[in-house]
Amino acid sequence: MSIALHNLSALSDADRAELLLRADDALDPFLEAVRPIIAAVEAEGDTALARFAQQFDKAPVEADQLAATPADFDAAFDALDPALVDTLGYSADNIRRYHEQQKPQPMWMTEIRPGVMVGERHTPIDSVACYAPRGKGCFPSVTLMTCIPAVVAGVPTPVLLSPPGPDGGIDAGTLVAAKLAGVEQVYKVGGAQAVAAVAYGTDTVPRCRKILGPGSPWLVAAKRLLAGRIDAGLPAGPSEVIVMADPSANPDITALDLLIESEHGPDSSAFLVTWSAELAAAVQAKVPDYWAHMSDTLSGYSREVLSGTRGGIVLADGPEDAYAFINDYAPEHLQVLSKTPWEHLAHIRNASEILLGEHAPGCIANYMMGPNCVLPTGGGAHTWSPLNVGDFMKSQSIGHMTETGYREMAPHTERFARYEGFDAHANAVGVLRDEAHKSGS
Repeated sequence: MSIALHNLSALSDADRAELLLRADDALDPFLEAVRPIIAAVEAEGDTALARFAQQFDKAPVEADQLAATPADFDAAFDALDPALVDTLGYSADNIRRYHEQQKPQPMWMTEIRPGVMVGERHTPIDSVACYAPRGKGCFPSVTLMTCIPAVVAGVPTPVLLSPPGPDGGIDAGTLVAAKLAGVEQVYKVGGAQAVAAVAYGTDTVPRCRKILGPGSPWLVAAKRLLAGRIDAGLPAGPSEVIVMADPSANPDITALDLLIESEHGPDSSAFLVTWSAELAAAVQAKVPDYWAHMSDTLSGYSREVLSGTRGGIVLADGPEDAYAFINDYAPEHLQVLSKTPWEHLAHIRNASEILLGEHAPGCIANYMMGPNCVLPTGGGAHTWSPLNVGDFMKSQSIGHMTETGYREMAPHTERFARYEGFDAHANAVGVLRDEAHKSGS
C-alpha cells in the first residue's frame, strides 16, 4: 500500500468533506447491535456481564468474579518488571502534578453591588466510572489519565472498568496504574456492557453518575443510547492525529511522528498536513523504512490508515490553507513540526492537544508529559476540552443578599417580572413581601 496524497486545491467539496469523516460517523450498525446488550445487563446484571465477558472477550469470568481482589493487585505488582512499575510511578507523578494545578478553589465570592454577594462552589461528583480499553493492546496510560484527575477532584467513589483478558484477569499494568492513582474498585467489564453496568448498577458494579474514557464504537454507541441515564462525558473514540509540518521540518522526524497514532487500529485517522511538496515526497519515501521497524500487525494497521481517506498526506497551497483544513478537522492530537513552532500557534483554533516542536512527540504526551491524553475525537475539539479535573466536579452558584442589596434589586426584578407576565415573581419582590416582612417581625 502506498501513502495517499490529497491535494487540497484539486479536491471537490465532497472529497474534502470525506477527509473530515471519522469512524464514529458510521455508528448506526453499532447502535442497533448494542441495544440487546444494554437490555440484557439491565435485566440480568452480573450474569449478563459474565456471559458477555465469555462471549466477546473470550475470558473465563463468572458472575461472582467481576471485581478485582487485593490478591489480584498483589499479583499484578509481582508480575511487572520493577523498572516498569517505576516508570508508571514517574508518569503518575507528572499527571498528578498537572491536574492538581487544574483543580478549582473550593469556593469564591465577590460583592457585585452593595450587599449583594455572589460566587461559585465546586464539589466532586459522587461517583464516576473510568474506562480503560483493551483489545488491540492494554492501556495503563488511560487508567492513569482518568483515575488521577478523579482522585484529585475528590470523587468519593471512583471506579475503573476494563475488559478482562484471555486469562480472565485485568491487565497487570492497568491494575498497578489504578493502585498508583488511588483507585481500588476495579471491575472486569468492557465494551457496551460496561456502560450499561454503571448506568444501571448490578449486585457487584455500583451505579455511577458519569463515565469517562475512550473506547471502541461499541462503547461510544452505548454511551449515546444511555445518555439519558448516565453522563457520557466528552466524545472519545478511535485515535486521530494531524502532524502539521512546515518546510523547515525534519522529514524523518515527521515520518516517525505521523505513525504514532496510525498504529492504534484501522479505525484511526492520521494525516500529515504541509505546504511543502518536497517535504511531502521525503516523508512518503521514508515511512516504509519505519514500517519495517514495526510488527506486521501494527504496520498493517498503519498502512491501512495512511492509504485511504482517513489518513495520508494533505498538500495545502500555503500555511493559511493548512490552518483552515486543521481548524475544520479539529483533530484529537496536533503536532506542529517546525524550527519556529510558536509562530503557528495563534492560527490554530480547533485542536484537542497541540504539541509544539520536534522534541515533543505525541507518545511522550500520551504517557509522560502530564496533560491528559483522553481527548475529544470526531471533531469534538470544536466545542469540547481535554479531560480535566473539572469533568469530575460540578459547580454550584452561590448568592447572598443583605437588605441593602435587596432594596436596590427588588424594583428592577419586579419590573422585569411584570414584563414577562409572572405574577408570583413580581409579588415576591413587591408590596406583598414588604407586608410579609412586617407581619413576621
